[in-house]
Amino acid sequence: MRSWSAPRIPRLSDLGLAGPGPALRLFDSATRTVKATDPGPVARMYVCGITPYDATHLGHANTYLAFDLVGRVWRDLGHEVLYVQNATDVDDPLLERAEATGVDWRDLAEREIELFRTDMEALRVVPPAHYVGAVEAIPMIVEMIEGLKESGLTYDLDGDLYFPVTADARFGEVSGLTAAEMLPLFAERGGDPARTGKKDPLDALLWLAERPGEPSWDSPFGKGRPGWHIECSAISLRHLGMSFDVEGGGSDLTFPHHEFSASHAQAATGEHPHARAYVHAGMVALDGEKMSKSRGNLVFVSRLRTSGTDPMAIRLALLAHHYRADWEWTAPQLDAATERLSRWRAAVERPTAAPAAPVLAEIRTALTTDLDAPAALAALDRWAAADGADAEAPAQIRAITDALLGVEL
Repeated sequence: MRSWSAPRIPRLSDLGLAGPGPALRLFDSATRTVKATDPGPVARMYVCGITPYDATHLGHANTYLAFDLVGRVWRDLGHEVLYVQNATDVDDPLLERAEATGVDWRDLAEREIELFRTDMEALRVVPPAHYVGAVEAIPMIVEMIEGLKESGLTYDLDGDLYFPVTADARFGEVSGLTAAEMLPLFAERGGDPARTGKKDPLDALLWLAERPGEPSWDSPFGKGRPGWHIECSAISLRHLGMSFDVEGGGSDLTFPHHEFSASHAQAATGEHPHARAYVHAGMVALDGEKMSKSRGNLVFVSRLRTSGTDPMAIRLALLAHHYRADWEWTAPQLDAATERLSRWRAAVERPTAAPAAPVLAEIRTALTTDLDAPAALAALDRWAAADGADAEAPAQIRAITDALLGVEL
């Protein structure tokens, strides 16, 4: 699947700015601690993508900006970044929306994926090296399910294939939830705990046998389509291998999606862990409820852009909140971000300013401390309000803001 165009990221070393800051530390959901990431020369990251049945809303953008910061910090630290993202371009919500609107599901998926691409490009999100749709990944998914089946780690239920939670002795490590806590979330987030005949209510679907009127593909286990969790397991294993550095997404993916993606991969390979850290962004609310397509309480990036909002103001409005926080969107936040953007742009147009090096040190410290973007923004606010005689500082700050925060001034 085609990704989107990459923004040009300034090289801070070209401007004579001091070398990288401390190691990036992130909150790992599996250990419930903030810990240092320790990539090799190539930092490997997988972030779960959209199910493309509606346009990119601010909750999506909040998540992808968080992991854009991860990649930018790693690059500043001297790592290459191998970033992989999927798009779930066949799944129940997409099929249901297509039927309700009378649009072919393939056309709906392609339309919304293209809109997502343009939104990400406008927000200056660095694209993944591999942007992989579920449909194109079906051969690798089938291969992975075959391996699980041959190892006795699946069972058949009326033609559907299931993964028993007992297949992975470490099941539950990612979320840290008890079975009693998992059950309602499993039902709410695409699972089928009440299905008769399952060995355990939490067992996850690997392959759904063909249903009338639904898309299906040939496989050794009959025509059908893949379950949700195995999709990300197969794609991440193919492009990143086991024990990659960060698996990311919204906090609502912690369970069941990341839990099962990890268990599928660990059971298939006999290795642990699937990812070295599981990192999750908070939820964005509107009118007191989490933004979600099912509720329809959405603020779309594309509509803000069409109305004339500068994408950099949207980016600043999102970065004003810590990535792990749950928060509520209000119109005044966008006004404040627009005003902040204007102040910063005016500041970098001055012939001289306060030195950039101390600000860079503050920003690096903030971002490497669990992506404290609000602290980084506050450092730039103080710089913009200060006077100084350094003629190189305005251009340096422009580059720093672009390289590390993705905000083009």
